[in-house]
Amino acid sequence: MAYDIQTPRTAAASEERSLGDLFSDLTRDTATLVRQEVTLAKAEISQKAASVGKDAGMIAAGGALAYAGLLVLLGAVVLILVKAGLAAWAAALLVGLIAAGVGAAMAMAGLNGLKRIDPVPRQTMQTLKDDVNAIKEQAR
Repeated sequence: MAYDIQTPRTAAASEERSLGDLFSDLTRDTATLVRQEVTLAKAEISQKAASVGKDAGMIAAGGALAYAGLLVLLGAVVLILVKAGLAAWAAALLVGLIAAGVGAAMAMAGLNGLKRIDPVPRQTMQTLKDDVNAIKEQAR
């Protein structure tokens, strides 16, 4: 969102004002604009950080829950394979390899979710460009 910098209403009004007054207004308006842009950037970055936090929380919660449940299930699968006639070491190795593959897939899904988040405050960058263009136009 671009912010309008107030300009004198008529050419006669601008001729009546001193150059010092004009520069003073320009300095004040520029400072206000910069403060507003910083506020916008903070808000935009905070929003993106919240999204990153949510995805990181999902990764951690999913990992903890999967770990607890997986340990129990893996033990049960190993026992079933041993009872079916497979050597204990072979049953444990097979189940461990499968568990590692599933865990890697979950971790990759979480990382891909984080990669989709754009950390650059694009809205702020666009409004800064708009503001620079507006200031250039008013300077002409």
